[in-house]
Amino acid sequence: MKTKFNINNLIRENIKTLKPYSSARDEYKEVTDDMVFLDANENPFQNGVNRYPDPQQNKVKSQLSKLKGIPTENILLGNGSDEVLDLIFRAFCEPNQDKIITLPPTYGMYGVLANINAVENIEIELKYDFQPNIDEILRVAHTHTKLLFLCSPNNPTANSFEAYNIEKLIKNFNGLVIIDEAYIDFSKEDSWITRLEEFPNLIVIQTLSKAYGMAGIRLGVCYASAEIISVLNRIKPPYNVNELTQLKALERLFKSKEVSEEIQKIIEQRDWLISELKNIEFVTIVHPSDANFILAEVDDANKRYSELIDKGIVVRNRTNQPLCKNCLRFTVGSQIENIKLVTALKAL
Repeated sequence: MKTKFNINNLIRENIKTLKPYSSARDEYKEVTDDMVFLDANENPFQNGVNRYPDPQQNKVKSQLSKLKGIPTENILLGNGSDEVLDLIFRAFCEPNQDKIITLPPTYGMYGVLANINAVENIEIELKYDFQPNIDEILRVAHTHTKLLFLCSPNNPTANSFEAYNIEKLIKNFNGLVIIDEAYIDFSKEDSWITRLEEFPNLIVIQTLSKAYGMAGIRLGVCYASAEIISVLNRIKPPYNVNELTQLKALERLFKSKEVSEEIQKIIEQRDWLISELKNIEFVTIVHPSDANFILAEVDDANKRYSELIDKGIVVRNRTNQPLCKNCLRFTVGSQIENIKLVTALKAL
C-alpha cells in the first residue's frame, strides 16, 4: 500500500536547509523606465542585453499559463529540458545512495544525468509492445528509489504509454514520477499537466524545441505542484534563461495559430511517410507514431544508414538500443525533404 505522499521525505537534507542565492533582481523586482539601477554591477550602456534577464521569466510563464491553463506557481523554466531534469536529480537524489528507474529504449540523458549525479539507474526494459512493465517497475522500487522517468510519447519508439499504465505507476510509486512530454503536441493523447492537482508526486516536462520549432533557443518547461517548483527554484542558477531566449519564446508563444498549423502539417506528413515506408521492400516493420518521427525496422540498419548518408540524407541509427535491432529513426521533415527521403529509399 502506498503511503501518503510527502515531498519532504524526498528532498535531500542539505537542500532542505539551503539558503538560495538572492540576485539583484530578486531583491528589487519593479523595473520602470525612470529607475536608475546601480545594484547589479551591469554595464550601463544600453544595447538591449546589457541588463540581467528576469530571473523568474515572468512574462514567458504568464503566457504559458494562459495557453496551458496552469498557474504560474506551477511552472519552472530551464535552459533546455536537460537543465530541468538535472535540477530534479540535484534536489531529490542523494549521490551514492538514491536510485532512479528508466525504461529503455528511451531518452539517453536520463542515464547520463544519473551517472553525473552518482545515482544508480535501474533499467527496466519496455515490453515488446513498447509499454512499461508495471509489475517489474513496482517490484524493484524501494525507499531509495526516488525518481521514475516515463517518456511518453517515447523516444525512440514514438508511441505513447497507455494512460491506465501511467496512472497505476503514479498511484503506486512512492517517489516522483517524471513524464517527459517533449512530443505531446503530435500525440492524440491528452497531456498529464491537466492532472497535476490530482497527483502531488507528478512532474511533467515539456519543451519549445519540437512542436514550437525553437530548438535553438534552449527552453524547457517543468509543470509540477507549487511545492516541487519551490524546491527547484531554490537551487536553480539565478539567471538560467537568458534575455534573448525569453524574447524569442514570447514571440513564438503569441503565434499559437501558426504553431498549430505547423503541427498539423507535420502530422499529415508523418502519416504520408508511414504509408510510403510500408511500400519500401527492405522495410520490415513501421511502428505506429505519436511523435514527429517514425521508428522503422529494416533488413540491415547499418547498411541502409550508410547508404542514405552517401545520398546526403542523415537519419538516426537505433540498432544498438534495446528492442530496436535493425531500426532506423526518421524525423518527419518538410514535404520536400520527405519526398527526397522516400525517393532515396526506393533507389537503394
